[in-house]
Amino acid sequence: MFHRLKKHVPRGARYSLAAALLAMLSGCLGTPDGVAPVQDFEAERYLGRWYEIARLDHSFERNLSNVTAQYAWREDGTVRVLNRGYDTEDEQWSEIEGRARFVGPDNEAHLKVSFFGPFYASYVVFELERENYEYAFVSGFNHDYLWLLARTPKVSDAVRARFVESASALGFDTDELIWVEHAP
Repeated sequence: MFHRLKKHVPRGARYSLAAALLAMLSGCLGTPDGVAPVQDFEAERYLGRWYEIARLDHSFERNLSNVTAQYAWREDGTVRVLNRGYDTEDEQWSEIEGRARFVGPDNEAHLKVSFFGPFYASYVVFELERENYEYAFVSGFNHDYLWLLARTPKVSDAVRARFVESASALGFDTDELIWVEHAP
């Protein structure tokens, strides 16, 4: 289906449509087996720019490099989510804006994110560097969605190894990880 979209719909619209379809199809707000959201989460400290270091492949991010996510408060108390990446195939930037809100208490790192209307998907921070919020391990509602985010475009080998070890132990297919390139 997405290959057909690619031929007839501009990249930015495809990215938005794919994200919307993902949200509709994966409307589940649960967590993958074995994954628990970080407790004592401080949303204020999580706001700002994050670089995508690694991810499992999905059509809505295919061929994207230099991927970032920017989080900021909205006036209505939800979180503005702005995802941006460079499409290496189309040679242009693509971005999509959404909103997030907490599923439970606001000190539990389990949010629901929507890029289209009332359809939400889980965003679960299951590991977080606590001192400076320098990196985060994030999943969706099942083991098909996994990201390593960091405040810088590169992380240490130790953080990469910890991510792979932790995610693998939780049942994620870490052999399929894409390590995102960031231009200097």
